[in-house]
Amino acid sequence: MVRILPQTKAAAVNPLKSSQPLGAALAFLGVDGAMPLFHGSQGCTSFALVLFVRHFKEAIPLQTTAMDEVATILGGADHLEEAILNLKARTKPTLIGVCTTALVETRGEDCAGDIANIRLKRREELAGTEVVLANTPDFDGAIEEGWAKAVTAMIERITRPGEQARQSKKIVILPGCNLTVADIEHLREMVESFGLKPVILPDVSGSLDGTVPDRWVTTTYGGTSVEDIRELGTAEQCIVIGEHMRRPAELLQRLTGVPYVLFRSLIGLRDADRFVSQLSAVSGAAAPAGVRRRRAQLQDALLDGHFHFGGKKIAIAAEPDQLYQLASFFIAMGSEIAAAVTTAAMSKILEEVPAQSVQIGDLGDLETLGAGTDLLVTHSHGRQAAQRLGIPLMRVGFPIFDRLGAQHKLTILYQGTRDLIFEVANIFEANRRAPTPDALDPLRKREMPDELRSSPLARH
Repeated sequence: MVRILPQTKAAAVNPLKSSQPLGAALAFLGVDGAMPLFHGSQGCTSFALVLFVRHFKEAIPLQTTAMDEVATILGGADHLEEAILNLKARTKPTLIGVCTTALVETRGEDCAGDIANIRLKRREELAGTEVVLANTPDFDGAIEEGWAKAVTAMIERITRPGEQARQSKKIVILPGCNLTVADIEHLREMVESFGLKPVILPDVSGSLDGTVPDRWVTTTYGGTSVEDIRELGTAEQCIVIGEHMRRPAELLQRLTGVPYVLFRSLIGLRDADRFVSQLSAVSGAAAPAGVRRRRAQLQDALLDGHFHFGGKKIAIAAEPDQLYQLASFFIAMGSEIAAAVTTAAMSKILEEVPAQSVQIGDLGDLETLGAGTDLLVTHSHGRQAAQRLGIPLMRVGFPIFDRLGAQHKLTILYQGTRDLIFEVANIFEANRRAPTPDALDPLRKREMPDELRSSPLARH
């Protein structure tokens, strides 16, 4: 069983994780006409905004209550009300997603009570706009927890409770936060190829896919509509991707009775087969010819690529679910997980990571544990460690700001796994170390027996 090693350092030397509020804001950005609102100081929002813009290379709608020193002492309820009313008047969003920060959480403010009072007092002014609260302190958890809490809060606040008439072809998909724009687009296309109608929450493929609108839009454009969230209970089934999305799926089941199926990973032949089999069972249709063809392409890629993976030592630093998915992929390809580092110990999936131990830590831990490995796998903040160690870096997760098109990188199901195999194999090919004569001739390093050393042949 894998050992979970707790963090022992008093400070992060080279931070690995992104905060819960950032994860919640990212989830709210997957809703059409939404405006995420950080309840805290202006600096918290500015830092998150910089990371979003650098990763997506897009204008990101993100606002703050901008609490000052007076509000920090006396309370931020007035700042919260003023910010919500200003956003409603100026941007007319369909949803305002409030993400709390460490400032108000440490102070112990009753944000849920404040928002309830604002809804009651300003009912007419806020008509047509949902205000959803996600309690996301910076000092606890990481981006996965923030994303899951925001999705849970949206279902709890917006989805109509109670058993409802089911639409046999409608399914709900709750994707994990590590899925890219390309992943979610591919998921939709795969589900639709079986004749099913997917509702994806959140759907960043509609709001952060890099399209340029014909007019200036102050909120998100594209993504899941509030009406779709309200009608989630009419779906036949819910498909969940990632262990951190179990909680919102359980809530949806309690509220509406919609059953869910959890997929811990969609990377690799076995997990992709399981997903396709699930779609076949729900739709009653066989896999389309295009899907079978992509499966055959993955089989060929597995044959072509596994020579490059065998015996390679991999060091990974990522969020818990992404760590599990990538580690399982490399193990299946014949590699060894020499170092595994993650952000928080809150996820049960860490117990399933195929490694001897998982370190809760930062990129400084990755640099220490990853020395002598063949590949580092983490986001762009790991580039200095890779340079110092002289080890190639494979960029995954958030943020990736020193490469273009990170959001359009496909990593799941048959096609994504095929592309992942080629990407890693090409990194190994580009960083091959030519063997020395000594390495090719192990006999030179062996001690000669005494009886041979004294023979006439040894003297010649």
